[in-house]
Amino acid sequence: RAMGAIAGAVGRVLAAAHHNAHLAPEELRRLVEEEVSGLVGSRDRAAAAIAIQLAPSLTDAFVLTHSASATVREAILHTPPELVFCTVSAPFEEGRSFAEDLRSSGLDVELVDDADAEQALERASLFLVGADTVFRDGAVCNKVGTRPLAEAATRLGVRTVVACEVIKLAPIDAPGRIDDEHFDVTAPEHIDEIVTEEGAYPSDDVRTLIDRTPFLSEGYSILRST
Repeated sequence: RAMGAIAGAVGRVLAAAHHNAHLAPEELRRLVEEEVSGLVGSRDRAAAAIAIQLAPSLTDAFVLTHSASATVREAILHTPPELVFCTVSAPFEEGRSFAEDLRSSGLDVELVDDADAEQALERASLFLVGADTVFRDGAVCNKVGTRPLAEAATRLGVRTVVACEVIKLAPIDAPGRIDDEHFDVTAPEHIDEIVTEEGAYPSDDVRTLIDRTPFLSEGYSILRST
């Protein structure tokens, strides 16, 4: 598993420490603490920015979502769609509590079994998911079950959109396999758009954002050398 957010966060902190290694220990410690604190605030701001960008896509939409992305939740609460389909999302079934959370916020929600998710897609106008990691080639690692739903969405002509903070972007192409049965990788041709706090990108163009975000490559380079 790529663990995009963790790798990105650790990479950002390590890159900051690496660039300021000349500082006295106490100054360096303070800088790292400030960087960590800044990460928390920046993720909150990122989710809010992504929600604003997704508003036009969510207005009057029939949305299928899979698993329980906090970024997706923020967007849906910001612009409530006409209807939200939440998959149960086996094996942990986090979709149940996700659906209940949205219902308690006043949204119209249908919980659907994973086996019936493709039928729900036939009624949907948008497949919206979060991501564990978005790779430089535009492939997306997310909760198992995402790939077949994205492939079905392509067949049905339903747009697949990924809501993802920049910190989850990886400056490497997707690996040939993911050694975690709870995750899968969706090929870029089944992803219509990747929406980040820095803008929305077609899956085959997200590399331009990754390449102009230095802490991603610096952080991954440091992590690989440790």
